[in-house]
Amino acid sequence: MSLIGLKDTAAGAIPRRLYYYNAGFLRQPHLRQMLSLAGHELRMGLPGPDDGVVVWGRSPYAKRGETVAARYNVPLVRIEDAFLRSIRPGRMGAAPLGLLIDGRGVHFDSATPSTLETILAKHPLDDSNLLTRARDGLARIRGADLSKYNMHHTDAAIPAPGYVLVVDQTAGDASIRHSGANTARFAEMLATAQIEHPTARIVIKTHPETQLGLRGGHFSAADQTDRIQLCTAPASPWALLDGAIAVYTVSSQLGFEAILAGHRPRVFGQPFYAGWGLTADAFPIDRRIRTLTKTQLFAAAMILAPTWVDPCRNRLCSFEEAVDQLEAEARAFREDRAGHVAFGMRVWKRGRLQAVFGREKPLIFRDNPTKAIANARETGRGLLVWAGKEPKHLPKDITVRRVEDGFLRSRGLGAELVPPLSLVTDDLGIYYDPTRESRLEHLIQTPLTPDAARRTEKLIAALIAARLSKYNLSGAIPDLPDGPRILVPGQVEDDAAIRLGAGDIRTNLALLQAARSAYPYATVIYKPHPDVEAGLRPGMIPDATLRGLADAIAHNADPIHLIEACDEVFTMTSLLGFEALLRGKRVTCLGAPFYAGWGLTQDLGPIPMRRKRALDGHPLPRPGLLALAHATLIAYPRYYDPVSRKPCPPETIIHRLATSTDAPTGLGLRLLAKLQGRFATYSRFWR
Repeated sequence: MSLIGLKDTAAGAIPRRLYYYNAGFLRQPHLRQMLSLAGHELRMGLPGPDDGVVVWGRSPYAKRGETVAARYNVPLVRIEDAFLRSIRPGRMGAAPLGLLIDGRGVHFDSATPSTLETILAKHPLDDSNLLTRARDGLARIRGADLSKYNMHHTDAAIPAPGYVLVVDQTAGDASIRHSGANTARFAEMLATAQIEHPTARIVIKTHPETQLGLRGGHFSAADQTDRIQLCTAPASPWALLDGAIAVYTVSSQLGFEAILAGHRPRVFGQPFYAGWGLTADAFPIDRRIRTLTKTQLFAAAMILAPTWVDPCRNRLCSFEEAVDQLEAEARAFREDRAGHVAFGMRVWKRGRLQAVFGREKPLIFRDNPTKAIANARETGRGLLVWAGKEPKHLPKDITVRRVEDGFLRSRGLGAELVPPLSLVTDDLGIYYDPTRESRLEHLIQTPLTPDAARRTEKLIAALIAARLSKYNLSGAIPDLPDGPRILVPGQVEDDAAIRLGAGDIRTNLALLQAARSAYPYATVIYKPHPDVEAGLRPGMIPDATLRGLADAIAHNADPIHLIEACDEVFTMTSLLGFEALLRGKRVTCLGAPFYAGWGLTQDLGPIPMRRKRALDGHPLPRPGLLALAHATLIAYPRYYDPVSRKPCPPETIIHRLATSTDAPTGLGLRLLAKLQGRFATYSRFWR
């Protein structure tokens, strides 16, 4: 039976109009919007015969809706958070990424089969594509260290491996009572764990809301003994599960994650994951007689049952797209939670930098590096420095991240003060500097999982279909003769990418001369850099000098149309070389850009040996185009959606650029850009 069939049966049919009777739905516009996207219209008043009533799970306020639904004999719909929720708990105001919208029951109430239980009991769960998605999804959330709540710290102290993990929950939670358990079960669980593992250490994990002081739990410091330890640190659930020899739970979601981590948890309640042959159940549920694999359990709980929502694009989305979003938010939280002191940042950039890196703690901007370092030490923050402004010696006792624009930047130039939609951060070096290792180099050499490769293929296809580049400038290309065509992109000659990454050829004129010498009979097309054409940066070649070197000059031309029209890109270190690789074109590099040295380009420049050989001298495996693209477009940058004002995945930015729904540049910045252009000759005074 299909999932649609399961949801459309009489017992689980959900009407379009749903009436609500508690203020939570009124106070949470995101909740109303999520239900609207799922096809439901929320109303106040009394339901008609074709309507329904919606309540939140088994909350104390659900009684009002339950009473109305019974009186008017209309369907009752219960909603609950999905199992990947948010960074912070709902009690801190965080909106969920997904909902379980259930016309049968609620997943944690074992008294009545819920839609999730019905799927687990009756769905074939044998579709190979579904199970592949489940296996990939499980591996991905483990690899990304994602759970229901995600305020845990990846560097939090974990007890030494070999312990029995006992999972606490918040006192009075409906998921305990409606799983057939009570407070006494927690004492019974702890006692049983000690009896069944008489020589093992016991670690009691407190609930995230207890750690934050939002709700009490069942265990406290008074329960600690010489062999029982209370873990109140914001530790990774996956790391705790990895170190455990056994897991004991009443009905916590951590029991579900324990199954996914390879455990067979001892369960003292009746949660949704009990009774399918994957748990040791103290109180079995007679009607659950099917034996499932953890992959099937994951497929039902994470892919089939929930309704996932993309909060940036304001639409329903797949499980995988929800993970994309949560992964972006989790990365931002983890990198920014301690806060940053920023220096080397131009004034006009600070608003966007604050929006991207200052969500957890506002950035502290300093102009003086010495004061910035002292400030970072005093406050326990890290340092953010604009890559081109990095001083020679930075302390090793402080986390330093170098910042630069990303590779899908904006519609318009940074030199014209258009704020970026993506920024890269690098704790080792910076991508355009081949004289030292960068984090991007490490990411390029990280093997891709199958789902990461598929995601990258889709991303490249979307990028190509939308004809997107770094700045996304439009402009006609000149008429070009037939025959071999070589595109030569000009660059900003004082740019750090040239100073640090170029070889013997370091000027646009020398580049053109080399291209003409290498291809005397081809059509050479020269594209001046847009910053240079705008008069904002150095590198201009007079038209008289270009005669005889370039057969066509592509003034203000669309770079993607040029790449498509040419056979090869001949460059020092231009990003157009990377964009050409994505489109299957040959690329010759005279310098050492980040995309050179991996076996994808013809390299005539000074490629670092570390990109070719390991420390033992053996050749390195070639990463391939997908690995390069995944590192460059997905793993390395951080993206910011100016509409929702959230961290987001690259797919959101491709959508924004392709549909022109990115926020426009403010009038003030546009006027300042014009003033900057007027006085470009004196840029040394303000750059």
